[in-house]
Amino acid sequence: MVQSASLDHTFAALADPTRRAILSRLAAGEATVTELARPFEISLPAISRHLKVLEKAGLISRGREAQWRPRTLRASPLKDAASWLEEYRQFWEQSLDRLEEFIGELKAKEPDDEPQR
Repeated sequence: MVQSASLDHTFAALADPTRRAILSRLAAGEATVTELARPFEISLPAISRHLKVLEKAGLISRGREAQWRPRTLRASPLKDAASWLEEYRQFWEQSLDRLEEFIGELKAKEPDDEPQR
């Protein structure tokens, strides 16, 4: 089972649309802070704060190439979150299947609405 604190950090990081967009960009390959900031109308310090949240959640890592510090996507926390969500997806699918079966039983017991002649 995935540790609760790890999931808390992952879901907190994913709660922000800017951070999700950053992760989407990093799925295409590593990028520098400047490259990551380019599509947003926010300051570099604001982007850096978003990157710190993503790093704390373990969703990205910081490399070092000379003076550059490219960020890279780390997908393992996403896999853990998907596994956790999968348990609940299965629960709801089973619940909905049981509900559908119950409704079918109720419909089978209903008398015809048309009057007899």
